[in-house]
Amino acid sequence: MFEGLTERLSKTFRNLTGSGKLTESNMAEALKEVRSALLSADVHFKVAREFIEKVMEDCVGQDVLKTVSPGQQIVKIINDEMVELLGGEEPPPLSKKPLKVLMVGLHGSGKTTSTAKLAKFLSKKDNYRPHLIACDVYRPAAIDQLETLAKSENFKSYSDRNSKDVPAIAKAGLKEALSEGSDLILFDTAGRLQIDEDLIDEVIKVREEISPDETFLVADSALGQEAVKVAKVFHEAVPLTGIILTKLDGDARGGAALSMKHVTGVPIRFAGLGEKIDDFDAFHPDRMASRILGMGDVVSLVEKAQESIDEEEAEKMAKKMQSADFNLEDFLSQMQQVKKLGSISSLAGMLPGMSGMEMGDKEDKKMRQTEAIIQSMTIQERRNPNLLNGSRRMRIAKGSGVKIKDVNQLMKGFGQMRKVMQKMKGGKGRRMMERMMGSAENMPGLKMPK
Repeated sequence: MFEGLTERLSKTFRNLTGSGKLTESNMAEALKEVRSALLSADVHFKVAREFIEKVMEDCVGQDVLKTVSPGQQIVKIINDEMVELLGGEEPPPLSKKPLKVLMVGLHGSGKTTSTAKLAKFLSKKDNYRPHLIACDVYRPAAIDQLETLAKSENFKSYSDRNSKDVPAIAKAGLKEALSEGSDLILFDTAGRLQIDEDLIDEVIKVREEISPDETFLVADSALGQEAVKVAKVFHEAVPLTGIILTKLDGDARGGAALSMKHVTGVPIRFAGLGEKIDDFDAFHPDRMASRILGMGDVVSLVEKAQESIDEEEAEKMAKKMQSADFNLEDFLSQMQQVKKLGSISSLAGMLPGMSGMEMGDKEDKKMRQTEAIIQSMTIQERRNPNLLNGSRRMRIAKGSGVKIKDVNQLMKGFGQMRKVMQKMKGGKGRRMMERMMGSAENMPGLKMPK
C-alpha cells in the first residue's frame, strides 16, 4: 500500500538534501510535488491543500539542526502532520465487557469477514468471548458465511432464517449472547450496492434496539474518495465511533486512509490487510505515517514476530544452526515460521527503506516453490540431503511441478549455507554470532542459545 506516494515523497526529500535552511524558495517546489503526490494518491483536494499549508507554516524559517539535513527535517515535520492527518493520538483500546459492536457499511466492503476478523483479534488480544449475530437477511448466503467463519474459530453465532425483521433478530441475538455469557457481541448488518433510505432506516432501528457501545463502519479503501463520502453519510445517520478500512494490502494509493479522519472526524480503529482471518490489526496513525514516508514500521514487525513465532522452536533452531546440525526439514520449519508473519511484500513495507523496493509476488512465489520442493522429498531425504542423487532430484522436480534446475539451485544454495555454518561452528562461531547480534540478548525471542 501507498507505494506510489512513498516513492514520490522519498524522491522529493532527497532533492532537498544540501540546502542549509528551509526557505519559501526551496520549499515551494518540494511542497508542490508533495501536493501532487497526495492528489495522485486520491487524497481529497481540500485535505491536500490544508496539509500543505500547515507544513509550509511549520517549515519556513526553521534553521536546520547541525545533525540533520533539510531533507531529514522536513520528513520530521511532514511525519508529525501526517500523524495528525491520520488521526493523531490513538483512541483508548476497547475494554468494556460485555461489548456490543454494530457493524455497518456497503455491500462488498468486507463487512461479514471483518466481523469475524475483529472477533478473532479481540478474543486473542483481550480474551473476549465473541458471539456473532447475523443481521443480513438479504444477501444470499450471508448467514451461511458468518456461521462458517464463526464455526472455524469456535465462536458462537445466532441467526433466524425464518424472519426478515432485522431489529427483532438483533434483539433476540443479544438476549441469547448475554444469557450464554458472551462478552463481545458483534452485529453483522446488511449492506447495499449504494446508500439508500431503506438501508439507513434499518441501521437506525437496529441501533435503537440494541444500544451498541461501538458503531464501526467497514469501508473499502480501494474506493478512495467514494469511501469518504460513504463514511460521512453513515456518520450523519448513526454516529460512528470508528472505521475499519479493508483491502489496504491491495490499495497502492491510500487516499481513503489519508482523508477519512480529517473529513469525517471519525478515527480509523482497525485495518484489514489481507484475506486470511488473521490479516487484521489495530490502526496506528504514527506507524502508518512512518510507513508512508518510507521509514518502515519496526514496532509492528516485532509485535507480529512475538505473536507468531514459537520462541522455543526458534531457540532450538538457533542451536542447530550453531552446531551446523541443520537439515532440509529444519529449513522447511523455519520457512513456515516466517510465513506466519505474512507475505514478503508486507514484511518489506515494515522495514526502513524497503517499501519502495520491488519485493512481492515474485519472492512469495519463490518461497512457495521452495516449500513445494522440500515437501516432495521423503523424510529421509530431508534429514540427509546427501541422498539426493540425479534420479531422486528428477522425481522431486516432477512431484513439485518445477524444473530439475530449480531443485539443483535450491540444493546448491542450501549446501553453501551449511558450509558457512560449519565455519561458524564452535566457540569462534559463537563469538562471531554474538558480535553480529549486538544487543539482541535484550530482545524477546532473539536470545542466544546457551
